[in-house]
Amino acid sequence: MATTAKILVNDADPALAVREVLRKLLADQAIAAILVQRHSPGGGAVMPALIVDPELLNEADPLAPAFPLNAARLLGRLTRGQSQGMIAAVMRPCEIRAFVELVKLNQGSMDNVLLVGVDCPGAFTNRDYHAYSTEHGAQQVSREFLKTFLPGGLHVPEVGGAMSLARACRACEHPMAQAADCMIGLFGADPGKLITLVSQTAKGQAVISRMGLPEVETVTADNRTSALSAAITERVRYRDAMFKETQAATDSLEKLGEYLSGCVNCYNCRVACPVCYCRECVFVTDVFDHDPWQFMSWAKKKGALKLPSDTLFFHLTRLAHMSTACVGCGQCSNACPNDVPVMELFRMTAAGVQDVFNYQAGRSPEEPPPLSVFQEHEFAEVTGHME
Repeated sequence: MATTAKILVNDADPALAVREVLRKLLADQAIAAILVQRHSPGGGAVMPALIVDPELLNEADPLAPAFPLNAARLLGRLTRGQSQGMIAAVMRPCEIRAFVELVKLNQGSMDNVLLVGVDCPGAFTNRDYHAYSTEHGAQQVSREFLKTFLPGGLHVPEVGGAMSLARACRACEHPMAQAADCMIGLFGADPGKLITLVSQTAKGQAVISRMGLPEVETVTADNRTSALSAAITERVRYRDAMFKETQAATDSLEKLGEYLSGCVNCYNCRVACPVCYCRECVFVTDVFDHDPWQFMSWAKKKGALKLPSDTLFFHLTRLAHMSTACVGCGQCSNACPNDVPVMELFRMTAAGVQDVFNYQAGRSPEEPPPLSVFQEHEFAEVTGHME
């Protein structure tokens, strides 16, 4: 049976309360280190850090609305092979879902990791977070962000200019991660007074029990369920409208070419994608290192050759390669220097592909990726067509 523990918030500072929970985790003999977002010393960027010294948890802030990268691949590197103890990884739901996909692809392991998810109201884009935190102070951002976004709103009030969530977050119907061992519960509670810690696996329940936290009342747990449901309904509505808009903008090869016309072949989207894991991408090999005479030949044939070339082919290849594993984290668009709406295209395509296979990326470590195995009825259908 799942355990829902109570975390009291002092001084209306939920980030401080979460740090105390992380200290309790690090004091557990089973936990060797914590992977968590941390404000860089001197007021720098918020980036993931592997922390073993409890004193250095003072700068940890998993509630900050900053999402500079999806840490799934970092966790994959930390868990692939021998380690020196269990890592408690405090991550967003999309990061946990991406890590689950990497585990299925043998790019990480669940053996020595405790997955601690955080109910996710979303995050700003890199540019908006930098602007907002510079103007109002990084430590203040988390408090104001939760006050505004937990009820489900999509816009920050006019404080030095309107701010809004990244589009990927507005369209994300997974504000919690099913595969997490436990979740830090923000929805359905007043984060200035109370947050929760909810176990979802036997591993998570055992850790919470050892921490000795009091259990919450049933009404608090019910409030979280209702708040999550309301947030998901709102996000699905936004997602469907986004898909409709993207479909209209890309429903022909000509339109798709125009949609991606700002691409400069920097491959930032490939590097930022947590589930694009190939050690060597074909697009940086000799296959696409064309000779000068080839460019001239293509230009003569068409009259004019768009440069850089192969941009459309690159995106189509990526779509075919990872649409079953896309978790919709939006880091592809976050990393684009020219604001090409890559996320919208990939999310729409991935949703369609995953629906075909009745598959949801990152839902469960036990669920095999599509096309990796034949289900018995699928094998029967194939053999029937061959007869």
